[in-house]
Amino acid sequence: MDFLPQDPAILVSSVNMLLRDEEFDSLESLCYAFNREPQEIKDYLMKHDFVWSEPQKQFRPTGYDE
Repeated sequence: MDFLPQDPAILVSSVNMLLRDEEFDSLESLCYAFNREPQEIKDYLMKHDFVWSEPQKQFRPTGYDE
């Protein structure tokens, strides 16, 4: 993958896959590799109803854990 997708659902899927498959050990290292800021990704996905779960190390739908 040469760049992170712009579509929110595909971005969530891609980030979660890269972290799950241990291509990267943290959101910060993944963002560094793609020249993006972690907070930028979090803010963008928050607007599309996804939140970062640090314990799970993945993005999840808003309200999923409630």
